[in-house]
Amino acid sequence: MNNRFEEYKKEIKEKRIAAVGLGISNRPLVRYLANIGVDITGFDTAPYIKLQSFIKEFDGMDNVHFFTGSEYLENLKGFDIIFKTPAIRPDIPVFIKEIRRGAFMTSEMEVFMKMCRAKIIAVTGSDGKTTTTTLIGEMLKAQGYKVWVGGNIGTPLFDKLDEIKETDMVVLELGSFQLQTIKDKSPDIAVITNMSPNHLDFHKVIDEYIWSKKNIYRYQKKGDKLILNMDNKITADFEKDAAADVIWFSRRKAPADGAFLDGDRIVYFDGGKENYLFDRGLILLKGIHHVENYMAAISAVYEFVDVENMKKVAGLFTGVEHRTEPVMEVNGVWYYNDSIGSSPTRTNASLHSFDGKLILIAGGYDKKIPYDMMGPLIIEKVKGLILVGQTGPKIKAAFETEKEKTGKGGDIPVKEVASVEKAVLAAAEIAVEGDTVILSPASASYDMFPNFEVRGRVFKEAVKKLK
Repeated sequence: MNNRFEEYKKEIKEKRIAAVGLGISNRPLVRYLANIGVDITGFDTAPYIKLQSFIKEFDGMDNVHFFTGSEYLENLKGFDIIFKTPAIRPDIPVFIKEIRRGAFMTSEMEVFMKMCRAKIIAVTGSDGKTTTTTLIGEMLKAQGYKVWVGGNIGTPLFDKLDEIKETDMVVLELGSFQLQTIKDKSPDIAVITNMSPNHLDFHKVIDEYIWSKKNIYRYQKKGDKLILNMDNKITADFEKDAAADVIWFSRRKAPADGAFLDGDRIVYFDGGKENYLFDRGLILLKGIHHVENYMAAISAVYEFVDVENMKKVAGLFTGVEHRTEPVMEVNGVWYYNDSIGSSPTRTNASLHSFDGKLILIAGGYDKKIPYDMMGPLIIEKVKGLILVGQTGPKIKAAFETEKEKTGKGGDIPVKEVASVEKAVLAAAEIAVEGDTVILSPASASYDMFPNFEVRGRVFKEAVKKLK
């Protein structure tokens, strides 16, 4: 592995490299390749003034160049390798022209996986990725491993390649954008939490989204491991074209190999032999979806982590920010921040982790996914609905359709507001002592915020102002 690492460094030094998009993922790539002497050019649509502090890091380095502004791709010509940022589709005309000319398109994540000397565990799925990734990292840390967590969460890792040792463990959260351009390298252990329609504002059809996700295991080999959700119709079908050893997690049927929820007992089957781990009551996180996240994480680390260390994490881990996160109690009303809830399936899982009905704040950026399930969900789990953002009308339409069909939900107040801050005030107006208010938008954040983290923090600040 050491030899391959050094060989790739030597090989890439001889190439002319383009990095298209100078956001979080490509900046460590540019730094690393620049510092080992690669001829690299960075491209970004942002004006120079916004990138000035980053570009100035390379003052005096003759091997580093930049093109910025609205016409930034006019100079994307003659490169050997193009590193595409995940946010840009790979089939835009300028990319197609360069690929036909002979350029090789890749991503910083694919090359990171090729060069990384440590074992890599990577997690993808429509919901639960971040919590599952974090749990895997925490369990490995409890066992004593040096762990590097990255991808969509944690610290960008490309410029840490020289520091990562063979004895370390790397844990990555990977989305469909990152996986889309991967061609010949998948992680040693791949985890797919679940699959449902998502990101159809970027992917042209659902099949493209699923195809991109499959790259997490498409290039695995015998001896690698693929962790799949047996209870999810889409992921259960992935076994048939997997080269790796398939390990399952399920709360419905005991697998030959993998984790299973037997009543309240979490058990692991190893070659058909049942091993009791711990009761689900030890897990601090609310909701059956978090039990599934634990089972996915356990299935990924079972050969590396002792049961006592799994139990230690279960008994201490209180969750990740913005994921059904308790904010505070105001006038006898509890407020929860579930800003990560960017799809109807995620919001469904979050609402079902509570007993009784809640006041729901929902709506946001439209990813062109269906909202039909929101109607029955609101009837079942919501006592007050506050809508905001682009998808507010879609969620309201789904509710109205279900209300007309069932004759139920006529007592559920609906308020449409212009901001998250106003949504908090509207929720507070209808909440009474003993109620629970949750921000779980069932939508992305990009119509109002740069990401779901900013949205969640704005929500929390608005709640604190109620106090």
